[in-house]
Amino acid sequence: MCAVGGRDEAAAIAAALVEARLAACVQLVPVESVYRWDGAIERTAEVMLHAKTMQTRLAEAEKLIRARHSYAVPEIIAVPIVGGSADYLDWVRAEVSAPASR
Repeated sequence: MCAVGGRDEAAAIAAALVEARLAACVQLVPVESVYRWDGAIERTAEVMLHAKTMQTRLAEAEKLIRARHSYAVPEIIAVPIVGGSADYLDWVRAEVSAPASR
């Protein structure tokens, strides 16, 4: 998961992740975040990216996100998959295991 500051940035990062085969799919979900930053409570409209990938591609995905992200401290959180549709999980595995398009 990764929150970004706007739809254009979210779309660009999502496309880059899928193009590089670092994610099989990335969902863009509008959210409102409330957080403390530099001592002040902030309320910000953001877009949450839910990127479907494998742990073996996580470090590369994080590197790509950091290179394209506008925040000083981007939210990048990995959540383990403990179950799911076997067909879907096989598809994710195949997509992120295939060579990247050139």
